[in-house]
Amino acid sequence: MDLGIRDRVALVAASSKGLGRESARSLARQGARIVVCARGEEALGETAEAIRSEIGAEVLDVVADLTRAEDIKNLIERTLERFGAIDILINNCGGPPAGTFLDHSLDRWRAAVENNLVSAVALTKEIVPSMIKQKWGRIVNVTSISVKQPLPNLMLSNSIRAAVVGWAKTLATELGPHSITVNSICQGYFLTDRLAELAAIKAKNAGETMDAVFGEWTSEVPLGRIGNPEEFGDLVAFLASEKAAYITGTTITIDGGLCQGLL
Repeated sequence: MDLGIRDRVALVAASSKGLGRESARSLARQGARIVVCARGEEALGETAEAIRSEIGAEVLDVVADLTRAEDIKNLIERTLERFGAIDILINNCGGPPAGTFLDHSLDRWRAAVENNLVSAVALTKEIVPSMIKQKWGRIVNVTSISVKQPLPNLMLSNSIRAAVVGWAKTLATELGPHSITVNSICQGYFLTDRLAELAAIKAKNAGETMDAVFGEWTSEVPLGRIGNPEEFGDLVAFLASEKAAYITGTTITIDGGLCQGLL
């Protein structure tokens, strides 16, 4: 299916690996011009080259820490110098540390707010004026199933990712008159480094093997498997497309049926 975003410019945050990388790949397969960014230069360069060689897409890679205003400014300036516009923004970042309420200091709370909420707000704030001017834009926020069904031992994620969804819902209302859509994705279990990290923590705390933890998680999913990151990327590409022009303000679950809530 042609999603109608060929030659659109898509900026994907935290895209050197995991769900960010797969989002960039899926957008590239639809003909979008891609900007990938992350803190780690080596992994980021490898990702950019892989997308270029595999898909033949035009890719700009920029090392950036999105908690730093100067890095955001440099990222946007280099993108506009190369492509002249930013049509699609995928807000993504690594999840905050696992742990219970008493495990986390106030400094860790503040860092999680900066990484998971403020970075998305700051990047979006810089990009939205140009989207308003061109009367077209797509903003997709990567969150977690924890915004609909809080998960054990993930106090920070349960709290702060929910704030992202509240911000996104309000932003969708404000930007709708400008033909800019804002949606959030709350994903379940996907085969990423983040999931392996959480499995290792759970295995250590429970005295289990990681294989046992993955087996438990798989048994919780009605479809009976952990998700493939490419499946996540394809949802991102759809929400960023012309085909999704009447979808905004939503929080869409992709989890194989894991979440048991009605909404």
